[in-house]
Amino acid sequence: MPESDAVTVALRRVPTQTRSRDKVARAIAAAEDLVRREGVEAISLPRVASEAGVSVGALYQYLPDRAAITAAIVARYHARLETLLDAVIDEMAGADLGPDPVGRVLRAVAGVYLEEQPARSLGTVSTGAEADAARAAHRHRMAAKVEVLIGRLALLEGAPPERVATVARVAFTATDAVLRDAFAASEPEREALLAEIERVLRAALGA
Repeated sequence: MPESDAVTVALRRVPTQTRSRDKVARAIAAAEDLVRREGVEAISLPRVASEAGVSVGALYQYLPDRAAITAAIVARYHARLETLLDAVIDEMAGADLGPDPVGRVLRAVAGVYLEEQPARSLGTVSTGAEADAARAAHRHRMAAKVEVLIGRLALLEGAPPERVATVARVAFTATDAVLRDAFAASEPEREALLAEIERVLRAALGA
């Protein structure tokens, strides 16, 4: 799902005018910066509006409270990961990824996790049925993309489709958990965790 579409889905109301869309985009960027500097507790509609240089009234119908603001940030983060994996899958067509395609893909995904630290932290802070449903839908889409990636890399050849689907689901779930842990750790620990999940993925995928 494109980033703009994902954020639009998370909004309480969809802005139709370019000026309104720009204000919402500025507000989400300002909210991300606030989380990075001060943590999720700093998020409120008045504070975000002030940081973005827009009025509370201009944002209220789209981002009325902390839950809506954090949902929009997380939606943007999910969309970035999904777009990255789509781009990697497209690369597979006739491309030479070298001797270690699994490692290359993992490091590309890890780069997004590193850049998106504020959204990553909100991914576990956001609660409620809507947040849970959004996370579940994201996990389902990512597992489906990993399944396609496995096919493009010619891994698990001859395995029944249901096993490939299961391995894809486990591969994404395990990688997601390890990357979250890795980027909350010190740099030496992070490198050790990344190296270990690479080893586990290669073994699981027969790479």
